[in-house]
Amino acid sequence: MSRIAKSNKGIPAKYPLCLHANCPKADTCLHQLAFRRHEELGSHLTLINPSLCTMQDNCPHYACAQPVRFARGFTNFQKRMFPQQYSKFMDMLILHFGRNQYFMRRSGKVVLPPDEQEVVLNALKKCGIDSHFDFDEYIESIHWVR
Repeated sequence: MSRIAKSNKGIPAKYPLCLHANCPKADTCLHQLAFRRHEELGSHLTLINPSLCTMQDNCPHYACAQPVRFARGFTNFQKRMFPQQYSKFMDMLILHFGRNQYFMRRSGKVVLPPDEQEVVLNALKKCGIDSHFDFDEYIESIHWVR
């Protein structure tokens, strides 16, 4: 059975900030919310070019501040697969992530955002796995996309 945890890490270093406090999406945009706490970022700031922000609902730089569900580790998958299925599954993911990054994700040292969880689940399907597999743990956290 999987566990759910909450993670509230701070603003990443060099996270791009938005100066437009009057934007209609400012209260839910990570770039503006991070700017409001810019004193936590040190003496140098990374800014999104203010002339490229639309300050409209369709801003291309908008990053939702809603927490998302990350997955941590999938060490239990191998136990539920035939050896040839697991070999194919592992090969596909090593081609996608790289060898070291595959093992970092498998062990849980690197968490998987929703798009990477889909990559792993699609690899299961390509290996003929049609039953539901849970990751080792789930974490709700802000997805600090750039």
